[in-house]
Amino acid sequence: MGRMLRGSEQLEAYVDANGARESAAQIRCRAETAAMPLAMMQIGADQGAFMALVAKLIGATRYLEIGTFTGYSALSVAQALPANGKAVCLDVSQEFTDRARKYWKEAGVDGKIDLRLGPAVDAMDRMIAAQEGPFDFVFIDADKPNYDAYYERALKLVRPGGLIALDNMLWSGAVADPANTDTNTVAIRALNKKIHSDDRVDVALATIGDGVMLARKK
Repeated sequence: MGRMLRGSEQLEAYVDANGARESAAQIRCRAETAAMPLAMMQIGADQGAFMALVAKLIGATRYLEIGTFTGYSALSVAQALPANGKAVCLDVSQEFTDRARKYWKEAGVDGKIDLRLGPAVDAMDRMIAAQEGPFDFVFIDADKPNYDAYYERALKLVRPGGLIALDNMLWSGAVADPANTDTNTVAIRALNKKIHSDDRVDVALATIGDGVMLARKK
C-alpha cells in the first residue's frame, strides 16, 4: 500500500521512538514545547530527523530558516551541519526564541546560529541587497499569507541545486477542499499550484507532518 498513512497517537509515538535519534536538547525542547498553548506549531521528531538527513545528503553548510518558534527545526539542522556550518534564523518573537537559544546552547550549537528578530520579508530583502549567501537549504515555516513572498526571496538566496522546504503545505487537509476559503488555506493552495508549475525548480510534495513541499532550485 503506497498511499498516505493516517496515523494514530500510538503510531506517532512509535515513529518518534524508532524513526529519529534525538539529542537530549531535542527531547527537552519537544517535551517543554508540548506543554505550551501553541505547541502545534512545532515540527515532529520525524520531520526534524528528515531535515537533518536532507542537510547531510546535500552537503549543506549554510542554512536559512524563516520561522523558528522554540528552535527545534534549527536545532535539528544545526546539529547536522559540519563544524564550520552556519544557520541564519528569522523570527519575530523574542519570547519563543529565548527558549530556542536555551536549547541551542544546551546542544552546543548556539555558535552556529545567527538569530535575527524582525519581519522576515524585510530581513530577506536586506540579505539579497547585501548578496548574503548563497544558502544550501532554506526552510519556510512562518505566517502563511507571506509564504509566496518568502519563497520568491528564498529562490534568490539559495544556490542552484539547493533546496527550499516549505512546511504545512497540506494544512490539515484543508487545501484539498475547494469550499474552504480561509485566508491561510487559500494562500497555501495557491502556492502549491504555483510551485507545481514553476520551471525554476524540481518539486515533490512529501506527506511528512502537515505536508512538506520540496523545491530544488535548478
